[in-house]
Amino acid sequence: MLLFAGIIIICMLGNKLSSKIGVPSLLLFLALGMFFGSDGVLKIPFDDFKLSEQICSVCLIFIMFCGGFSTNWKAARPVAFRAGLLSSLGTVMTALITTVCCHFLIGFDLKQSFLIGAVISSTDAASVFSILRSKQLNLRGGLAPLLEVESGSNDPFSYMLTVIALAVMAGDDIAQLGIIAVLQIVLGISCGFAFGFFAAFVLKKAKMSSNGFDIIFMMAIIFASYAAPILLKGNGYLSVYIAGIVIGNSKIGGNKAQLVHFFDGITGLSQIMLFFLLGLLSSPSHFLGIALPAIGIFCILTFISRPLTVFLICSKGYKWADRLFIAWSGLRGASSIVFAIMATVSMGGSNSSASGTFSDDLFSIVLFVCLISVAFQGTLLPQIAKSLKLIDNESSVLKTFNDYQDETPQFNMMRIFVSGSHSWKDKKICDIIFPEGSLVLMIKHGDSTIVPKGDTVIKEGDDVILSVPSYRDTDEIKLKEYLIGPKHLWRDKTIKELDLPSTLLIVMIKRGGEMVVPNGSTKIITGDILVVNDQLRERDAGTMPDAVSDNVKASVKTA
Repeated sequence: MLLFAGIIIICMLGNKLSSKIGVPSLLLFLALGMFFGSDGVLKIPFDDFKLSEQICSVCLIFIMFCGGFSTNWKAARPVAFRAGLLSSLGTVMTALITTVCCHFLIGFDLKQSFLIGAVISSTDAASVFSILRSKQLNLRGGLAPLLEVESGSNDPFSYMLTVIALAVMAGDDIAQLGIIAVLQIVLGISCGFAFGFFAAFVLKKAKMSSNGFDIIFMMAIIFASYAAPILLKGNGYLSVYIAGIVIGNSKIGGNKAQLVHFFDGITGLSQIMLFFLLGLLSSPSHFLGIALPAIGIFCILTFISRPLTVFLICSKGYKWADRLFIAWSGLRGASSIVFAIMATVSMGGSNSSASGTFSDDLFSIVLFVCLISVAFQGTLLPQIAKSLKLIDNESSVLKTFNDYQDETPQFNMMRIFVSGSHSWKDKKICDIIFPEGSLVLMIKHGDSTIVPKGDTVIKEGDDVILSVPSYRDTDEIKLKEYLIGPKHLWRDKTIKELDLPSTLLIVMIKRGGEMVVPNGSTKIITGDILVVNDQLRERDAGTMPDAVSDNVKASVKTA
């Protein structure tokens, strides 16, 4: 457990380092696994492919779900059709072109070539998400959501092709392969929508007894949406991804932000575990024997299969620069390696033995290709985007995600209630001096809403809604809450009667379910919670009135 905790901490530090040196953090996670592995410095023996397949599959389930959950369908809708073609037809075309090239150019058996093409046909969502987010790489022309949707949705089709390729290796007939393909797609889509709409309905209608129960419920939905189609011979990854899209783009109540942050953390942990475990499982000493065919496969993917597929599917509506960048963004990563592990286990191979058989070499070949892809293509991705003049500096790539929040809000909304003694009562808006930079948005009078003009008169009982600039301060504001008990000496006194130090300011009073903005004549009563701006220094602590008794001090908390 201590080793596991240390690995996570090192990976987090590596993530910070990657942004400075320009290398994708996922590559560092892989390198760290190799460092700990049997061929690394610490030489930890680990060659359990079956266990690795199970752990990596769980990690990939969460990555797939979070990829769908964080996809902003509003931003993705304009490019959804083209992205869908790339992820489905494009994945099949990439696999078939790679199959032909591997057979005729490199010399693999036709069935082996098809398995390689199937395993490595998808682009990697984790790699693309990581680079776009970490580099704040916003692209013009809807390229960012196009890549997000494509990379997040093509893994299920690569998985389907891998299942078919393994069936071909086992000698199954063509009719059975057709049934496998239909079941994979139909059951995957059906289960994804069914579980997605069910979860959205429950989260919207049911009130959980605890804030954490909605997270537990979502975990159950994730596992169910993957396992149910798998048991029916369907595509679990496709189901999980679709369920994520449906839930992430549904109105599911006030805890959605909590779910977003939780699954964002789960995705990060899954990526760390997955890439570290893949590095730990690998044997770099085997790379020398498979380096030439692996480099050949990488060149086929990068310069033949992927560009040809992209240029055919995106022939209309996209400029040459757009198509070149989409082609270059076809990074290979975790999903391909996981599918290679699955194929290795299915064929009874093991990377622990000496290389020499295809089942033994498949994992090392795919891992080597993915390492080159992430290191070469991923590192150059920002530079390629800049050289093709595709960077959009007017927006943020995070807007393509459901968890987007503007990091620099410019304005806040403020409500001012006009009482009978308020200075704005019976005055025209044009006669009132408002704070600089503020704007009167609307006036609510009873059940009616008034769009204000310069000659609009503010009346008693009106709620004036203002837009005001956000406050930013370099000094920390220390807000504390003080509960007024029955024996407190401030009880039943007005604020002007209190002998408060100049460093202590009562900014608000919580009274029942209301917030009271105090003035000098405001009377403090039992049960009030005073929100105080406390700038006292340690040397001034003696100026706090003795009225704050021990039980009241115990109730003080930082606001």
